[in-house]
Amino acid sequence: MSAVAERQGTEQQGTEKQAAERRRRRLPGVGTVVVTTVLLALSVLFLYPFVWLVSASFKPRGEVFDNRLIPRTPTFENYINVWQEAPMLLWLGNTVLVTVLAAVAVTISSSMVAWGFAYYRFPGRNALFALVLGSMMLPGAVTMIPVFLIWNSLGQVDTLTPLWAGNLFGSAFYIFLLRQFFLGLPRELFDAAKVDGAGHWTMFTRIALPLCKPALIVTLLFEFQATWTDLMRPLIYLRDSANFTVPRGLKALLDRYGFGGEWHWEIIVTASVITTLPMIILFFVGQRHFVEGIATTGSKG
Repeated sequence: MSAVAERQGTEQQGTEKQAAERRRRRLPGVGTVVVTTVLLALSVLFLYPFVWLVSASFKPRGEVFDNRLIPRTPTFENYINVWQEAPMLLWLGNTVLVTVLAAVAVTISSSMVAWGFAYYRFPGRNALFALVLGSMMLPGAVTMIPVFLIWNSLGQVDTLTPLWAGNLFGSAFYIFLLRQFFLGLPRELFDAAKVDGAGHWTMFTRIALPLCKPALIVTLLFEFQATWTDLMRPLIYLRDSANFTVPRGLKALLDRYGFGGEWHWEIIVTASVITTLPMIILFFVGQRHFVEGIATTGSKG
């Protein structure tokens, strides 16, 4: 009996030790607590401006800058007045058109150039690729006037064409990004396709592009965001308000209602919220593909 009792006591002690070990593992360590606290603090720091912007859009004119996150007298009139004070729907339509064309154009053109640098072997390939990368070192101000003169000679100033058509020639950054992904694809796969009679265009469209879908989505999202928020080119090329994109329209609203204007800041912040929401929605919709594309692209080459 004593042996049985001793064995039961040993088993009970072992069970208690295991339970204590599990409880200890469930308790967060000091490092975890510190990292979580820092991340929460940074999240609040980055989210606060947008939360303030949304809050201000529901405030009347006299309370916009009272720094309250919960409006004292909330109102929805700003979201009605902004459509009456500015052609927001027209500006949003122009922006969507330009953004989609720019994103699709740069994705297709950059992927074709990247495929050429990754798959084909020809003399001077590395030097030519270095030249492409070197174009990223040029500040935008250096090419601003020559590019404007080109579009002006073509009669495209005050049209939407200069805002997206330049992407038909690719982008050095996206070429580099996609080339790194193409280099990670097994060359034997394409050799087998050639044996089966596949041509170069077939290998590119039916094998290479489907395999680099995450990288293509990253390119689309990057360029979509860049074009949606671009203000410099609309300021240079657009004159007629009917052709304004959203950033150019917000600049016009700022000139009219902001500094030196009528001081209707509630209209400006409301328009800013309306134009920011599509980017937030787009990020959440493509978040999984975005993270996957960044992770896989970073591991290639």
